[in-house]
Amino acid sequence: MVSGSRVTWLSVTLLGLGFMALLLIVGVTFNLAERSQSQFDTSLSTQELSAAAVELRYGLQAAESAQRGYIASGNEIYLAPYGTAKALALRKLQKLTTLLEPGQRDGAATQRLVMLINSKIEEMDTTIALKRERKDEEALSVFRSNRGKAIMDEANVFIASMIRNANARLTENVDAQKNGLFRLRRIILTSAVLIVVVVTSTYVMIVGVVRYLRRARDVTAALNSDLETRVKNRTAELSAARDRAEILLLEVNHRVSNSLALVAAMVGMQSRATTSTDTQEALAEAQTRINAVALVHKELYVSGEVQSVALDGFLSSLLRQLEISMRDAGHQASLKQTIAALSLPTDKSVSLGIITSEWVTNAFKYAYPSGGGEIRVTLKRIGDGPAELLVEDDGVGRKLDQRPQGTGLGTKLVKAMASTLGGSIEYSERRPGTTAKLTLPIT
Repeated sequence: MVSGSRVTWLSVTLLGLGFMALLLIVGVTFNLAERSQSQFDTSLSTQELSAAAVELRYGLQAAESAQRGYIASGNEIYLAPYGTAKALALRKLQKLTTLLEPGQRDGAATQRLVMLINSKIEEMDTTIALKRERKDEEALSVFRSNRGKAIMDEANVFIASMIRNANARLTENVDAQKNGLFRLRRIILTSAVLIVVVVTSTYVMIVGVVRYLRRARDVTAALNSDLETRVKNRTAELSAARDRAEILLLEVNHRVSNSLALVAAMVGMQSRATTSTDTQEALAEAQTRINAVALVHKELYVSGEVQSVALDGFLSSLLRQLEISMRDAGHQASLKQTIAALSLPTDKSVSLGIITSEWVTNAFKYAYPSGGGEIRVTLKRIGDGPAELLVEDDGVGRKLDQRPQGTGLGTKLVKAMASTLGGSIEYSERRPGTTAKLTLPIT
């Protein structure tokens, strides 16, 4: 029989051996975990380095494709991705140098790569600038020199080398992790015999840990579900609030437009009720100006926009209304309009409408005192630069040093509105007729 003391001694011995095996496993596992964390960090940094190199190469190739397409065809549409691709390349170059080790970052290869990429971008910018300046021969000369291709080929060599080195480091890290796992399996298998004795206690402990982890998982899942629901509800609330704000702003524009139209109607009634010619003219001018502001708010309501006004719709409506009003007042001139599809912010559209109203009204009143004629209104953009508003007639003309007819309030309004637009006004004699021109910046 085995004595109790021997059983105790064996139990203690086996427990001690099992504990030592457990400590060995824990120690090896901890060491492997530390190394795995270090290797994971290294792998992550290496993956970022490889991704930055790949995206750097992609950015350069995309920018070069855009440059070649533009140089070959002269079509600006090829340059659409150029700026984005160039910015991507420069951003990834900066990230690439940051991810490199300090010794590699200051190394000759890295400095050479930075110099090559800067040279390539400078070469692309130069050819594009020459092409835009219509110096096609010079652009083609730089393009055909194959300097850009040589720079690109050399840069690709450096980039490809970085990618290969990064992939090699990733492979080494993966192999090291596999070897660590293999060593851990051997130690576990060797210690398994000793741990059998303490399997019951280990089982109890594992069951407790598993239960704890399950509870933690369930709690975490419940928290995540609640958080997702709250985020979804909050997003829906914000979207609904934004929609309500836009609807309210459209309603405000609608009511402002109606209110201004009512004010204009009351001014018109007052004009018809008075017997003074000067008062009638002053009230008619005020009514025209109020209608111009009302049309801006009406255009905002009708179009569904809340920040900008489509000038083709707004000015066309304003000019039709002015023509009807002037015809009703006994003026026989005809109105011809050519309005480009441009847009302005609301406040600037009001200023532009008032200027247009003043000039067209003056043309109707004073250009053709003895009969009918044509008044032309043109809004156009000069290339990619500013816009021009032209009001032209073939009438009696306007001397540049002549005092404004009427009260002079319209002239002051035009100057004030042009100042708010950041534009400039110019009057010129057509012989016959007069041209009023407003030049204003537009984006």
